[in-house]
Amino acid sequence: MKKIARYIACAAVAACAMAATAQNTNSAYFLDNYTYRYQLNPAMGNDKGFVAMPGLGNLNVAMRGNLHLRDVIYNVDGRSCLFTNPGVGVAEAMDGFSSKNRLGVNLRENIISVGFKGFKGYNTITLGARADVNVIVPRALFSLAKEGATNDTYDIHNLGANATGYAELALNHSHDIKAVPGLRVGASMKFLLPFAGVDARFNKAELTLGTDSWTAVTNADVRVNLPDFQFETDLNKQDREYVSGLNFDGDSGVKPQGFGMAFDLGATYKWRDFTFSAALLDLGWMGYTGTRLASTQGDRTVNTDAFTFDSDGDAPNSFSNEWDRLVDNIEDLYQLSDLGDAHSRTAAMAATLNLGADYELPAYRKLHFGLLSSTRLAGRYTWTEMRLSANVHPVKCFSAGVNLAAGTFGTSFGWIANVHITGFNFFLGMDHVPGKLAKQGAPLSSNASFNLGMNFPF
Repeated sequence: MKKIARYIACAAVAACAMAATAQNTNSAYFLDNYTYRYQLNPAMGNDKGFVAMPGLGNLNVAMRGNLHLRDVIYNVDGRSCLFTNPGVGVAEAMDGFSSKNRLGVNLRENIISVGFKGFKGYNTITLGARADVNVIVPRALFSLAKEGATNDTYDIHNLGANATGYAELALNHSHDIKAVPGLRVGASMKFLLPFAGVDARFNKAELTLGTDSWTAVTNADVRVNLPDFQFETDLNKQDREYVSGLNFDGDSGVKPQGFGMAFDLGATYKWRDFTFSAALLDLGWMGYTGTRLASTQGDRTVNTDAFTFDSDGDAPNSFSNEWDRLVDNIEDLYQLSDLGDAHSRTAAMAATLNLGADYELPAYRKLHFGLLSSTRLAGRYTWTEMRLSANVHPVKCFSAGVNLAAGTFGTSFGWIANVHITGFNFFLGMDHVPGKLAKQGAPLSSNASFNLGMNFPF
């Protein structure tokens, strides 16, 4: 069992190291003349129309999590090594992990966007691409990787991963409600085309250590929507076929894997020096076709000796000498059945709830302060944060803001700067300044983001 834990740990390290790709930057929610406030709250329009620079109108790359690179990579005698290295103490290593270790990697890019006044309000048409990846690793797996099998029984649950990639066509409209002075409402209708989807839920692994083998009661389901994807299978010692690998050749190229729809709903209300706002984003569903399903079909009992090996680094069956067997450990533990084509599946979109309050300073109207609550409603991957910001618009052609946030993934500092002159707009910002970097340039914290855009107002 120590080997499966190390495998998951290595996967987490790889995710931390490679993550470079959320929603629009929350740092800009209260920023004057930020072109894409309507994607944070569809009731927020612009004073002018605009055309986006293709591919660079609004680019967001970000990651969020409480599983950080600094938790799994340590410096021992001047060398970078995994937390499993004997030079890292058990207490020191385990102090970095929570009960649910999470990492989310997100990308949002506007391919083309157009905004214009009309129909008694403000309107936008946006074609974009989005991708979301979320991973949860329970603390017990890191404990086993570091300490080995020190107990006779283990209860591991809530290991999982979810990923989706899709194109989005969004139509937005907002206008003032004349019957209620200060009230403005807006809505977006979105048509979605998924190109990839994965939902892996390893719900249960109750392990009992016998004399020379493990008895495991497992429960897991894996659903995959990719063109040209197949599960590879093999026979176990009881001659029962089980999933032993993945086969994705991609010969068919990129093609839609279904269809979906979603809606954004929002409202703002100005009262004296305050503006209150609320928005519910991505309220909808995604329907996938051609789903490949692998499952334990409920609870399954598996007997295996795949996780008993010598912890001595010089032994023939040490961790370093058993890498090929290591990558098969999840398959050996769960022994999923390939159930073939499960036809279609429907999944709710991960919605976002934004609640905001903005205060304009009476003594200096160009300075205002905002408090934003954001909650991502995504089942086991749900997160929330509160962000307090100060925003200033000192001259007609420039606005900027700084903010502090606290929430599920700790505290962070953000900023945004926005240049808007006649016929040209450029903004740059971060919700999460990455902080200290590793020698290789990767951020030691999992919370980092980058947002930029170039647009042409008219």
